[in-house]
Amino acid sequence: MPSLLHPLGRLLRTCKEINICRLLLSLQACSPFFSAATDSLQVTTDDLENEEKDTDLDLCFQSCTKLPHAKCLHTLLLVSGRAQNILVSTKLVNLYSYLGEIPLSRRTFDQMPKKNVYTWNSMISAYVRHGRFNEAVCCFHQFLWTSGLQPDFYTFPPVVKACQNLLDGKKIHCSILKLGFEWDVFVAASLIHMYSRFRLVGAARKLFDDMPSRDRGSWNAMISGYCQNGNAAKALDVADEMRLEGLPMDAFTVASILPVCAQMDDILSGKLIHLLVIKHGLEFKLFVSNALINMYAKFGSLRQAQKIFDQMMTRDIVSWNSIIAAYEQNDDAVTARLFFDKMQQVGIRPDLLTLVSLPSIVAQLNDHRNSRAVHGFITRKCWFEDTVIGNAVVDMYAKLGVTDFARMLFERLPAKDVISWNTLITGYTQNGLASEAVEVYQMMKECTEITPTQGTWVSILPAYSHLGALQQGMRIHGQVIKNSQYLDVFVGTCLIDMYGKCGKLDDALSLFYEMPRRNSVPWNAMISCLAIHGDGEKALMLFREMIAEGVKPDHVTFVSLLSACSHSGLVSDGQQCFHVMQEEYGIKPTLKHYGCMVDLFGRAGYLEMAYTFIKSMPIQPDASMWGALLGACRIHGNTELGKYASACLFEVDSENVGYYVLLSNIYATVGKWEGADEVRLLARDRGLRKTPGWSSIEMNNKVDVFYTGVKTHPKYEEISRELRDLNAKMKTLGYVPDFRFVLQDVEEDEKEYILMGHSERLAIAYGIISTSPKSPIRIFKNLRVCGDCHTATKFIARITEREIIVRDSNRFHHFRNGLCSCGDYW
Repeated sequence: MPSLLHPLGRLLRTCKEINICRLLLSLQACSPFFSAATDSLQVTTDDLENEEKDTDLDLCFQSCTKLPHAKCLHTLLLVSGRAQNILVSTKLVNLYSYLGEIPLSRRTFDQMPKKNVYTWNSMISAYVRHGRFNEAVCCFHQFLWTSGLQPDFYTFPPVVKACQNLLDGKKIHCSILKLGFEWDVFVAASLIHMYSRFRLVGAARKLFDDMPSRDRGSWNAMISGYCQNGNAAKALDVADEMRLEGLPMDAFTVASILPVCAQMDDILSGKLIHLLVIKHGLEFKLFVSNALINMYAKFGSLRQAQKIFDQMMTRDIVSWNSIIAAYEQNDDAVTARLFFDKMQQVGIRPDLLTLVSLPSIVAQLNDHRNSRAVHGFITRKCWFEDTVIGNAVVDMYAKLGVTDFARMLFERLPAKDVISWNTLITGYTQNGLASEAVEVYQMMKECTEITPTQGTWVSILPAYSHLGALQQGMRIHGQVIKNSQYLDVFVGTCLIDMYGKCGKLDDALSLFYEMPRRNSVPWNAMISCLAIHGDGEKALMLFREMIAEGVKPDHVTFVSLLSACSHSGLVSDGQQCFHVMQEEYGIKPTLKHYGCMVDLFGRAGYLEMAYTFIKSMPIQPDASMWGALLGACRIHGNTELGKYASACLFEVDSENVGYYVLLSNIYATVGKWEGADEVRLLARDRGLRKTPGWSSIEMNNKVDVFYTGVKTHPKYEEISRELRDLNAKMKTLGYVPDFRFVLQDVEEDEKEYILMGHSERLAIAYGIISTSPKSPIRIFKNLRVCGDCHTATKFIARITEREIIVRDSNRFHHFRNGLCSCGDYW
């Protein structure tokens, strides 16, 4: 400021004689910025006595868009003595506030010899406008205690907004009651907003109902209050009441209510509101168009969202973020990326919200190179400090499969919220690292400031499903019931999946019929559970029930249904489903659907039909199809076709060690040890290692894992003794070891010993010696059960009079009374 004052120093001696016009002309020499203002002031000294002087001063205030200009004007007003005027000084307070200079605004405020209510209101509003809420509340209390003035109804809306805790809010509510401003529509609306923000929507509704008159702002406040508290149905009810009162919606009402329609999955209400928007001429309001884009995106109506975006006369950063997020959230990352590029071409720079979508786009495109570029950009902008952005980057690396880097960034987050924890748990689960996901969940439980949410249960339950940790999953179910979230469709679906994959199919069905089934998600989960249990007939019945209830199947439904037919040998039913999917529901088959059909034919022994189907496909076959054919050749002993399938397989996926193992096993089964050795050597030369076979069993809230041939378990001697006893008893009942499943070229007596050391037998024997007689045993195996173990388990179930439930990599086997639920078809 001294440098700005210097040119005016010579004017101080004559400040009493000089008039404002000549001072402005002097300022023109210091700052050309004021040329427009001085050119307009072609008046005499006498003219300053009329009303034009206020208009000219207003013009000066409007012209001050930069801090140096504001300081020049302030100096002028001090020199001329006009700064003593309360109105002029208050304008200076507001001017500094709009320029973001709150300390200067406060200093000007403090130097005012006299203040009125308008001045105090301006200072409080300045604090609130810039998010300095504690200072706003302190300023309000200073107003009450020191000014000798009484607040008016303009005082309370900003100060109520500034309340950061309920106690302050209630104190200010008391002041409002005392002064009789409670039924002013602006004050009442601010109180409704405040109580809604503190989740006291009942108190907000009482205020709303007691209001003698309501304006549109009051209705919008109540609608917004219900939206904030997740009560979408009530929000829509209030909107209907508003229309019945004859009060049409405005842009703010629409912007509040459209997200509710998406939340309730109520596209009909959304479209009706869109019609009202057009009727009342609100479709060209910028934030209404943005809200419509977001709503249609949530419904997956990308064409409609695109149409609204294209018709917008003006677009802001929110518009671009909305259309980018629309395509990103609907898994069209390519189009989302194109819009991101277009946004930059028109000169719109990405902001924080853009960078929330961009990592997800990069992850969907599996773009490892640009993932580092996005991370680098965020780091240079220092945006990684923002928790939302940090979570998005962690999620990006997790989806790209770089879990170690995701974990490292998670540890570096300056602040972790519940979404941070959920993101890492989900990342581990989706990458098949269930044990790591459970470990992170246990760490999260130790953080007392973090409360699990719906997203937490949806993240951790699939990990327990993968591990077969039924008891731990049931504890989560108990917490879900306690928190009244068991009817949530996503949590309920994860619980169905957990019970189904832990072998409790009856419990999964009971839960399925208890929860809402308005969309395909729970139906798909239940059909999938029936599929892995090999109950194709029930899966088809459930599909017919789904259609009867008016629920439209999607592509996931048919993947589950075709898988169920495949596991049950229902070839003609599977073909019919494949036809219905395309002809009646217009669903174009994906690679997963084609893969299921190959598996369907292959399992049933129709190897030539499976091969012909692959050759006739309109799209290029991927590894899963050749892998399904190779697996079928392994089951049915077709070495030649298996060799051809493996050659095609290695062309499209040469890094999956499981396929090398399959081909090696085909050779080993028919005694072609040289061929088996060649395939193993090829895998070894490419740096691939066979996934070790393991089986797990949950006992006393602990999961014990057994590896084939490993003798490190503390109870190994007892387990081995139990297996020898069982082996002897099985032989008396007719069991003959099947040495085709010994994949090493060793002597006959050693082959039987190798079979007894398979991981599922170790786990079963441990379950027998550790549980009470005749109680069920649940085993989980990471690979497919071998034929000899399958036969042996039927004998063990008969001898011990137990139900033995084994989940392998493909399906469930329920062994009872010497029989298996698969009917020896797997």
